[in-house]
Amino acid sequence: MDILIKLSQFLLSLSLLIILHELGHFIPAKLFKTRVEKFYLFFDVKFSLFKKKIGDTVYGIGWLPLGGYVKISGMVDESMDTEQLASEPQPWEFRSKPAWQRLIIMLGGVTVNFILAFLIYIGMAYAYGEKYIATKDVNAGIWVQNPILEEAGLKTGDKILKVDGKEIVKFNSLPEAILMGNDIEVERAGVVEHVKLPVNFLGQITENKGAGFIGLRIPFIVSGFSENSINENILQVKDIVKSINGVDTPYFDMVATVLEPNKGQTVPMVVSRDGKDLTVDVKVNADGKLETYYAAALPFDNLEKLGLYKLSKEEYSLVEAIPAGLHMGKDRVMSYFGQLKKIVQPETGAYKGVGGFKAIYDIFPQFWSWQVFWSITAMLSIMLGVMNLLPIPALDGGHVIFLLYEMISGRKPSDKFLEKAQMVGFFILIGLLLFANGNDIYKAIFSK
Repeated sequence: MDILIKLSQFLLSLSLLIILHELGHFIPAKLFKTRVEKFYLFFDVKFSLFKKKIGDTVYGIGWLPLGGYVKISGMVDESMDTEQLASEPQPWEFRSKPAWQRLIIMLGGVTVNFILAFLIYIGMAYAYGEKYIATKDVNAGIWVQNPILEEAGLKTGDKILKVDGKEIVKFNSLPEAILMGNDIEVERAGVVEHVKLPVNFLGQITENKGAGFIGLRIPFIVSGFSENSINENILQVKDIVKSINGVDTPYFDMVATVLEPNKGQTVPMVVSRDGKDLTVDVKVNADGKLETYYAAALPFDNLEKLGLYKLSKEEYSLVEAIPAGLHMGKDRVMSYFGQLKKIVQPETGAYKGVGGFKAIYDIFPQFWSWQVFWSITAMLSIMLGVMNLLPIPALDGGHVIFLLYEMISGRKPSDKFLEKAQMVGFFILIGLLLFANGNDIYKAIFSK
């Protein structure tokens, strides 16, 4: 059932984005009286799952879920159907329209992607508001979960002050800021220090992805027991560990250090159970483990109830939600351009983190949450818009480059040139697709 929920969210989001993107091309084409021969969700290689002709357009659903397309008469596109180009241009064809009309048609898809993302962020700001923990209120510092971060110089307990000279207001924005940053300003034992991340930091993190990143320091709350656990009859689920062998352990990251010198021994532990503190004698195995599981993450509301962190809340009226949503969307667009910049710099190793359809599928949770669904869909809409703006002939951005050249120079590239450019772009896209999805396969087999 979990897989079905995850898959349903993935397909719904992907279908919504594809249909609206192609609608962005379809509507201006119709407004400019340009014939649209096909409007397809997914690709119909050899056959379609569904198709119906209405007027001049065949509407259908293909079987290959790698995208979608609209086939516009008189245009060299991904279908590579160039037969009609051999005849004289007709008034209803794309190639017969003025350059400014063709430009609007080509920019329609990405325009819809960006508008959709901003509308989603505005709607989310109005419907859900925002709950977050302010970075300045994380007085106990961060929990460094990845050894790559430790090797770079960050330590558990560091209080993050700035990333690349900029204060990060919300803690949930901190991981991405660190990933994209170079200079981390921290307060450590009352002293301000700077941690310089290596150039290939992103590549190192990608290769060691399973090790986590950073998090809030949280208490050790027992969530379960390993099979035949030595402490199953001593501890209980939801016990909150407060001290071990007389040493205070308010945070889970402190526990291993206390257990290490007590391997194979029985030690006293103070736990909070049903709101009361009590002392129990727990056993530490030969590896320095208690053979229990812990709550790896807690909802913000629970962290506030435990008195660990102060939760900041912002609610927006419909009018207030507009600038708030626009600001969220702008930040996401700038962030994605920053990621692309890192990816095209081989020395950063960021290209190792590029993923395909499985990477997108993995973003969705195994539970249904409209708030999470819309947040991911907005992010993917921006990704789709930005990717389609890349100056690759087979993408909208490639067509736009040729149209801008025509409008500036007054000379239109020949259909033969456009056909060859489309072919080159098609092979580039196939290469990128193979690389991204190959990364997914490699990670699935060799990831730690």
